[in-house]
Amino acid sequence: MGWRGILGFEYGIVQAPLGPDISGPHLVAAVANAGALGLLRAPDWESPDYLRELIKKTRTLTDKPFGVGVVLAFPCEENLKVILDEKVAVLQIYWGDCTRELVTKAHSAGVKVVPQVGNVNAAKQAIDACVDGIIVQGHEAGGHVIGQDGLISLVPRVVDLVGDRGIPVIAAGGIVDARGYVAALALGAQGVCLGTRFLATEESYAHPTYKRKLVELDETEYTDVFGRARWPGAPHRVLQTPFFKDWRSLPAHESEANQPVIGHSTIHGMEKEIRRFAGTVPNMTTAGDLESMVMYAGQGVGLIKEILSAGEVIKRLVEGAQLIIQQNFK
Repeated sequence: MGWRGILGFEYGIVQAPLGPDISGPHLVAAVANAGALGLLRAPDWESPDYLRELIKKTRTLTDKPFGVGVVLAFPCEENLKVILDEKVAVLQIYWGDCTRELVTKAHSAGVKVVPQVGNVNAAKQAIDACVDGIIVQGHEAGGHVIGQDGLISLVPRVVDLVGDRGIPVIAAGGIVDARGYVAALALGAQGVCLGTRFLATEESYAHPTYKRKLVELDETEYTDVFGRARWPGAPHRVLQTPFFKDWRSLPAHESEANQPVIGHSTIHGMEKEIRRFAGTVPNMTTAGDLESMVMYAGQGVGLIKEILSAGEVIKRLVEGAQLIIQQNFK
């Protein structure tokens, strides 16, 4: 069954690359040490030396393989070179074209390529590019959402497209517990990718206030209110915080570009101002009006009742899935 591993990993569980730096070395190493695939998030700007150090730091915390996620919408050529040069196990890519050229280059370096897609056409492109796995993101997902289809309809379509090619399909969007894991397996997926659940872990680099909100609040909304200037045309799913509820109808011509500074963060080693309506979540270094900052979350957030260690999240997913299958499907 699906918990027995994909892409050479012990379990079919992937920790999403949480931006801008929430899935850092400590989270990724904890996930790797528990037998799952942890993904660092590369900076959204060219920072090859910093990224190399990030990879090396992670290797001091685990001797297991892991990966790096890259958003292709931002400058990334130098970062990609470092990832291939360092021969990390997996390159995860998102929000851009998955080309045969990139996949061939990665394979030459011994790196597996796993794009995240949000529709059938992108899945076709990925299959044609000879990728090693496909993360299928449903509309239920938190953070930036690339498609409009729900997971329950999209996963089986991609599974049918893949056919007998041996490319594992990994379901993402709203999955936080063993029930979601088993549901994904029933749809034909061989693994699951979780973002919000790993955000709410002890090892995640999210600010404690953000983690607390993930436990306290249970409603999300698909919107484009945050980060319009920096990443136009990139809708996202956020927690319905009091601040968001007050501003959910922000006029289309408004963006963070002309808004006051409400805080500061150190992100991937760089000092950054955070303006109101910026698309930047609060990390451990953030100071300022945290209640007014964006907080991404998937629709499954209402099932998160406590902050756990990453290892415990994986243990509960695996043992819970096995139990459900034994009790209900035999």
